[in-house]
Amino acid sequence: MSTAPDRPTPDAPPSSIETGRRGLMLILSSPSGAGKSTLTRMLLQDKSVDLTLSVSVTTRARRSSEVDGIHYHFITRAEFERHRAAGDLLEYAEVHGNFYGSPRSLVEDVLGQGRDVIFDIDYQGTQQVRQRAPEDVVTIFILPPSMTELRARLERRAEDAPETIAKRLENARHEIQRWTSYDYVLVNDDLQRTYRQVLAILKAERLRRARAQAATAKFVKELLAE
Repeated sequence: MSTAPDRPTPDAPPSSIETGRRGLMLILSSPSGAGKSTLTRMLLQDKSVDLTLSVSVTTRARRSSEVDGIHYHFITRAEFERHRAAGDLLEYAEVHGNFYGSPRSLVEDVLGQGRDVIFDIDYQGTQQVRQRAPEDVVTIFILPPSMTELRARLERRAEDAPETIAKRLENARHEIQRWTSYDYVLVNDDLQRTYRQVLAILKAERLRRARAQAATAKFVKELLAE
């Protein structure tokens, strides 16, 4: 089955209020196998959506298949510590002895251009980003249609041993309990429909008054001066 998104009907050109807004941070989270990474990839491949992926920094060694600046920004532990001490990480974590984090300055550059950044991170990372930039964050949690289907998706990957799949399912039950911490919750029982729902959320959030406050105030001032 193809995962290419349906062709949307072209929208009218954006108004000056829409183009004058500040960008937002769209965070997708889900248990492993529920569809977060697939949806992120679909959003990034659809150029009409105009999303920028937040590329993390990491102290992990680069693998032969990875490209610096595309998969990660590979840095030393000392550089990571400097970023963390300077408050330049929106979120960070230690995984298997290596550090990962989302650089604030790179994200701020994109938001300041009125463009949006997408994050593919877990619950802990989401909470850190929300604490550091609450006005800019939109969070979506993706649920599987059932635990049976989640297991089947993990098994179809043919990437993990049975004990690893069992561990992922155990972790999924803990992650799913965090659903109330997110702005939106979607059940991914149909990939195309879930994708359209994410697009609808993104479109609505881009039109929020708070994101276009300065541009709207300027427009209203000119409107009332007529």
